[in-house]
Amino acid sequence: MPRFDLFTIGHSDIPAERFVMMLQGAGVNAIADVRSVPVSRFFPWFSKKNLAAALAARGIAYTAMGETLGGRPRDDNLYRDGVADYEAMALQPEFQAGLDQLTDEASRSRLCLMCAEREPLDCHRCLLVARKLAERGLAIGHILHDGTIEPHRATEQRLLELSGTEADLFATGQGERLAAAYRRRAHVVAFRIKPS
Repeated sequence: MPRFDLFTIGHSDIPAERFVMMLQGAGVNAIADVRSVPVSRFFPWFSKKNLAAALAARGIAYTAMGETLGGRPRDDNLYRDGVADYEAMALQPEFQAGLDQLTDEASRSRLCLMCAEREPLDCHRCLLVARKLAERGLAIGHILHDGTIEPHRATEQRLLELSGTEADLFATGQGERLAAAYRRRAHVVAFRIKPS
């Protein structure tokens, strides 16, 4: 298995015991919950208080980081046409401080970012947080629903293919194509303000 500096996972509807086994299989010993609202109506085991206690019983630390790294900004200026603007969010000092905290923690533990969405390409944990961590040089592994771990570079390759963009990451202009693919995907999946 390639070496990863940190992981991501979407809890989705994974049964509690399987979720813990997936984390343990990757050697994870710390969770950074990047949900803006760390609650699950349908899967209460994944609500903050229940999750923190259950993980602690298995030797896995839990930290809620949705205030700084969540995908639902409180500032109306961080929305464009009612859609959360990941590019604007990434420039915020609080977001940068959250990345610093993750980078520091990843140097001391086997850290995994957690959100709710099953597919990394449907979630800000990949399209915003992991993207910016990868730009800092960290190797990210996305723990998929079937338990496999997909390197972030392979996830970006899928993003390019999904967007219909040239799939060669090493060709001229690859950075611009990838940035455009991130922008398009974020516009599709990012949190939206409901019209009043």
